[in-house]
Amino acid sequence: MTNGRFASAFGSSLPLPPALDSLLHGALRHILGNPGSLVRPKLVFQTAVAYGLSTEQAQDLAVALEYFHTASLVFDDLPCMDDAIERRGAPCVHHVYGQADAILAALALINRAYALTWSSVAGCPLPIQQRALAYIERCLGVHGLLNGQSRDLNYSSLPHTRETTERIAREKTVSLIRLTLVLPAMLGGAADRDLQQLERLSLFWGLGYQMVDDLKDVLQDAGQSGKTPARDALLGHPNVAVVLGVRPAVRRLTRFIDLGDKVFHRLVESRPRLQFLGNLRSELQQELARVTRNCYALTEEVVHS
Repeated sequence: MTNGRFASAFGSSLPLPPALDSLLHGALRHILGNPGSLVRPKLVFQTAVAYGLSTEQAQDLAVALEYFHTASLVFDDLPCMDDAIERRGAPCVHHVYGQADAILAALALINRAYALTWSSVAGCPLPIQQRALAYIERCLGVHGLLNGQSRDLNYSSLPHTRETTERIAREKTVSLIRLTLVLPAMLGGAADRDLQQLERLSLFWGLGYQMVDDLKDVLQDAGQSGKTPARDALLGHPNVAVVLGVRPAVRRLTRFIDLGDKVFHRLVESRPRLQFLGNLRSELQQELARVTRNCYALTEEVVHS
């Protein structure tokens, strides 16, 4: 699938009834019309197809997981959480349509995500269905995303250390990456060894994603990152670049990249059909390299000022 087809699927997989309230309709159209980079659903789709799911199952799962992720961003941006102004290069939905309809729109995304997930899971053998649904609950529920979000919001009462910051990232960001990489393989009946390797890859890439996001928050303006900058330090939220400093954060990010590369190469050696991950890995590397260059440019400027 091309990015255009992914964008079309993202925008059209939640049918809006004619009788829908105008504000809720507007909030949903606002969200569905700003899909972001779509890297995540492309990864879900390709992994699902590589493990034998039909294109219909793969698309349903890809859109479902992106709806879960997008809903989490809508909640993240609310005044009671990150109090953000901009997301994906557009005003946050609560700034345009109000907090109440932003929340209702996020719940609509979650509700539709579960329906699409079930559509994808229903064609799998019963033991795989049970395992997959339990995995979704673990990643999105009180053992994963929700607990991480709570720790994030209550970070002021926790030790401001690398360990605490990365634990929150594991529960929030890594949980969503695990769904992206592990769940489609699980539905395709992947061997336990593959699932273990994908779990490890999710950890290293998930932490890497979060660290890039942290560095963007510190170093980039809204025009560069597409969202409200400098929120973490202002709100006292976890940010590894704030905790460690920019240069140590870049060094740790580089270590995660290296560890992820080792896992990726082992995975592809045993499962060549996953070679396509290399293209996505290259896209990630380019973004990481851009942020790294910005980091060193900034720190060199500070050193010589």
